[in-house]
Amino acid sequence: MQYRLLHVGFGNMVVSDRVVGIISPSSAPIKRLKEEARGAGLLVDATQGRKTRSVLIMDSNHVILSALQPETLAHRFVEEEEGDGDGEE
Repeated sequence: MQYRLLHVGFGNMVVSDRVVGIISPSSAPIKRLKEEARGAGLLVDATQGRKTRSVLIMDSNHVILSALQPETLAHRFVEEEEGDGDGEE
């Protein structure tokens, strides 16, 4: 089995098949989600000390913080999916 990785900034990668959502961190529900994940030990901060610009929700209930814009991550996600081209269906 081959894993496809999504670059979330500063050399950090996540398995793209496990991403459930990429969202903006500005709303109150997302802020609560971040705090709940921190309390449960499921928060991964991949911002390298920079401002959080997007939040990735994983199928394992992990919450990953990224310093990249959601649009940038979504574009990388789509490019990665389209660039698969390994011929397997």
